[in-house]
Amino acid sequence: MTTCRGPRLSGEQLEVRVRGTALLSDVNFTLKDGAFTGLIGPNGSGKTTLLKTVYRFYAPAGGAVYLDGADLQTLKPKVAAQKMAVLAQEQAVAFDFPVMELLLMARYAHQSGFGGHTGQDRAVCLDALERFGLSSMRDRNFLSLSGGEKQRLLLAAVFAQETPLIILDEPANHLDIGQQFLVMEAVAQRPMTTVFASIHDLNLAARYCDEIIALKNGRILAQGPVEAILTVPLIRELFQVDSVIDREAETGLLHIRHLPWRHSS
Repeated sequence: MTTCRGPRLSGEQLEVRVRGTALLSDVNFTLKDGAFTGLIGPNGSGKTTLLKTVYRFYAPAGGAVYLDGADLQTLKPKVAAQKMAVLAQEQAVAFDFPVMELLLMARYAHQSGFGGHTGQDRAVCLDALERFGLSSMRDRNFLSLSGGEKQRLLLAAVFAQETPLIILDEPANHLDIGQQFLVMEAVAQRPMTTVFASIHDLNLAARYCDEIIALKNGRILAQGPVEAILTVPLIRELFQVDSVIDREAETGLLHIRHLPWRHSS
């Protein structure tokens, strides 16, 4: 867990509409600087919509998102890229780029004028590949990679961007159990970084997050420290399942077991 020093990212009275339909209503949140904040909720609750609003895919119909006190909608693209890196849930790469070339693209916000890539750029990219277990893939092309390898490469590109804020939409998607731990450990241990990530697996959220925001029907149902949010009543309200919550003997962390669904008679 991370020592936090105060707010960096916040949303105030956010309302998001797409084709006239309200997807988010009266959403207010504040992320602590340096914290890993997990975003949980059932399918269709607005998790991806909220993240897309933070990284400016959607413009708010009302309210605003602030980064270091500045309205995100007012930031120039290069300034935003220096402050925030994003892994979207649907992130297509249209061309078959070599792995290193794709990573070096993430460094554009650090370049000035018409300068090319530096030795520092390459060193950062190689370090990102190593963190995500991809060093042996450096000479491959993107489309030759498996689904899990592509996901880890896109996460490596997020790291190579070297921003103080990272937005991740389901970062463990497409990954096997070992890779899930590798990725979440890398994200959680990144120093001086604020992380905002939607997470499907509540046990991953319990293990790696400092705080949790719970969404339901486009509104924030609860937000706060992990142990205050991941409770049996709240999980039932979010997902309509009962759970048993205990602690791992090895770590003392919360462990959640969901009980089989039983239809009422």
